[in-house]
Amino acid sequence: MSLFGKLFGSGGKGGKAPTPQEAIQRLRETEEMLAKKQEFLEKKIDQELITAKKNGTKNKRAALQALKRKKRYEKQLAQIDGTLSTIEFQREALENANTNTEVLKNMGYAAKAMKAAHENMDIDKVDDLMAEITEQQEVAQEISDVISRPVGFGEDYDEDELMAELEELEQEELDKNLLEIEGTEDVPLPSVPSTSLPSRPGIT
Repeated sequence: MSLFGKLFGSGGKGGKAPTPQEAIQRLRETEEMLAKKQEFLEKKIDQELITAKKNGTKNKRAALQALKRKKRYEKQLAQIDGTLSTIEFQREALENANTNTEVLKNMGYAAKAMKAAHENMDIDKVDDLMAEITEQQEVAQEISDVISRPVGFGEDYDEDELMAELEELEQEELDKNLLEIEGTEDVPLPSVPSTSLPSRPGIT
């Protein structure tokens, strides 16, 4: 049986595969166990280092034995560090896979809901409805145009008749001005004096 089979308790070919949540939980528990092992080894390393220092000058054999144990603990600690990195990588990959599975599942639900929402919709009916909406908008615009158009409260005037009347008035004004100019021609001008003007004193 493989290491992962031992960790997750695989039941063989006929065994049921664990769910992603179960596998993630197992990996977290393993991480916690290894973290506690790390703390234990770090304390042992510190203790052996203290022992080696105390016996460095008094008992070299005891100091060397303490340093050897320290090296073994450091080797185990390095192995645990590597194992933790592998487990963390696997857990993160499994969490990402689980997230993707949930995302796809929810997208599938959304697709089904959208299909159900469109199930009773007929594209021809939608086109007819939009055409009717457009038609009613045009009617509403025409009504707005009519309402906003200035009116004379029932009085209807012919623009051509008004222009003709205006031209008559202008012509009458012109005729009046011409008559006034012609009347000024009949006014007599003053006559030129026949006597000579008196000479100024001192001028011969």
